[in-house]
Amino acid sequence: MHKLINNALSLTLLCGFLAACSVNPVTGDKNLNFMSESWERETGKKLYSQSRQAQSGDFILDKQLTAYVKGVNQRLAKQARRNLDWDIEIINSSVPNAWALPGGKMAINRGLLTELNSEAELAAVLGHEVVHADAAHGAQAQSKGMLGQAGAMAATIYIGSKAESQVSRQAAVLLPNLAAQLLTQKYGRDAERESDKYGMKYMSQAGYDPQGAVDLQKTFLRLSQNRNSSWLNGLFASHPPSAERMENNQRMAIKLPAGGELGRERYQREISRLKRMQPAYDSYDKGRKAFAQKQYPEAMRLANKAIRQLPNEALFYSLRGDVQLKNKRFGVAEKSFGLAIQRNDSFFYPFLQRGLIRNHRGKKDAARIDLMRSLQLAPSADASKVLGDIELRRGNRDLAVQYYKMAAQSASPAGEAARAQLQKMGVQ
Repeated sequence: MHKLINNALSLTLLCGFLAACSVNPVTGDKNLNFMSESWERETGKKLYSQSRQAQSGDFILDKQLTAYVKGVNQRLAKQARRNLDWDIEIINSSVPNAWALPGGKMAINRGLLTELNSEAELAAVLGHEVVHADAAHGAQAQSKGMLGQAGAMAATIYIGSKAESQVSRQAAVLLPNLAAQLLTQKYGRDAERESDKYGMKYMSQAGYDPQGAVDLQKTFLRLSQNRNSSWLNGLFASHPPSAERMENNQRMAIKLPAGGELGRERYQREISRLKRMQPAYDSYDKGRKAFAQKQYPEAMRLANKAIRQLPNEALFYSLRGDVQLKNKRFGVAEKSFGLAIQRNDSFFYPFLQRGLIRNHRGKKDAARIDLMRSLQLAPSADASKVLGDIELRRGNRDLAVQYYKMAAQSASPAGEAARAQLQKMGVQ
């Protein structure tokens, strides 16, 4: 008890001295928060695209499904206490996950959508994430971190991506340290309870049956007890389920108005196209796993199977290109990444891989174009290092140094090579 009183007094004194306590717009309570709303908006806007790129990019094969998810999200966002820059995209990853950056920028993975059963369950997921942004949980977490390391977030530090995507890890994506922290943020129990409670209020106010949130937690609890590895690597890593959360949701549902939409049939209708695609993604995921285990013939077989099942998915051609590259079949690998680009020219990875191959084959001008495009989409150590080499050969020393310095901030082999090159050039 004395410890709790002392902690409360310390927080009160700190707020008094630093004027850093702000009113939580969702709960009305005072929270420690150094970050302004403009910081939240700018941070979300700056990190949104790179964060999605680092996790396999956007899912683009079902625009109707994307529009549907955006519509549900807008219903939830209209209940928020703040008018933030609300937006959501579907990420092309089978890892079941969802997240919200400060300022209202949100994402949900393809792999989570296929596990839900109703629009109300989707609303429960999105309502939870809306509250994280609306209540400034990310800003609060950063503020608390700053107490122990004042000024540590003043500069953007590039690191290798911590995303689950094997593609991103291979490419040594240079995701800002702040983005990596926010995407893997493990909120405290109070923040999770807050998001559960007020997320249910938001979904009820939006016309959904809060029983959807209870059903969702039951599903999450069952999956966590089965120790499904994809779930443990996804949503559960940052939002661990528990019997307590399920029981809290049950009690909260009783307090909210009865009725509301469950939207099971509508949800199943909207998700049906993605479910028909699922066997192809299953083949791809198995192929990526085989590739990671250096079982290249099996990875190629599964890549080709996925392509036959769903010819318009760019990821599948990139997997085929990766296998061909490992087998040193540079010409056909270049063509495979070209086919990936034809199907999706908004994802960095095939541009990066084709650029690296073209550089290896002596096609320096074409390589430069591809690698610059890949950097526009997502900074990576590999692209930066090779562009440094190309610019140095072109006599553009200052530009080469800039590229090397970007790559050098990665712990990857490309980063190590860039640091060695800078040392050789006498650049500090």
